Formats: sequence, C-alpha cells, structure tokens
Amino acid sequence: MRVPRVKKVPQRMCVGCREMKPKKELIRIVRTPAESIEVDPTGKKSGRGAYICPTVECLQKAAREKRLERALERPVSREIYDMLAQRLNG
Repeated sequence: MRVPRVKKVPQRMCVGCREMKPKKELIRIVRTPAESIEVDPTGKKSGRGAYICPTVECLQKAAREKRLERALERPVSREIYDMLAQRLNG
C-alpha cells in the first residue's frame, strides 16, 4: 500500500514583517528584465521578485526601511507604493 505524498506549500518571506508565509497569501512585486517594477498578481512574471503581506503595516515598514528597494536591487517609485496601498485599502 502506497502512502499518498503530501505536497509542500511554497513559503516566502514578507519584506515588511520578515515572516515566512505561504506564497499564495502574499503580494509579489517584480523587477522585470526590462528593469521596470510592477505588481505581479499571477506570481509568474519573469524577473526578480519580492513578497509582501497584504497589510498596510507591512507596506509602511517596507517603505520606511527601504526593504523593497534592497530586495529588488533598484529604487522603487512612489507610484508603486501608492498602487500597493490602493490595492490594500480597496
């Protein structure tokens, strides 16, 4: 008798609170190969990604301590932060 395998849930670290959480619970921000920074709702765009919890507190902490910039290795514009804040509030 074979024992069914339990599939592992992919875990990622939030750049705001620095906690490991299931990938599906987080928002992915990606630096594309064309060097633009975008929100990735699918989680599948190519490029360097960073993950953040869908909470205003984590977004504020990531912005204040420039954690998103460090994770993506590029400056992140105010528009990206505003877009993320809108997604979280709306």
